[in-house]
Amino acid sequence: MRPTNRRPSGTRRDSPRAGVGSPERGDVPGWVLITLMTAALVSALWLVAEDQLVALFQNALASVGG
Repeated sequence: MRPTNRRPSGTRRDSPRAGVGSPERGDVPGWVLITLMTAALVSALWLVAEDQLVALFQNALASVGG
């Protein structure tokens, strides 16, 4: 039988848990920040252009419905 160099599962070197004491451990993931910034941008646009967006949507529905 040939010996294997496999590590137990969950202990790979590129695993996020490999560097338990790493300084990046508490950082907020980038996708969370992107999601929050997108939501803030949509909210700001909605506040500024609500009337125009509603009219645009109603005109689009009216043109499809005939």
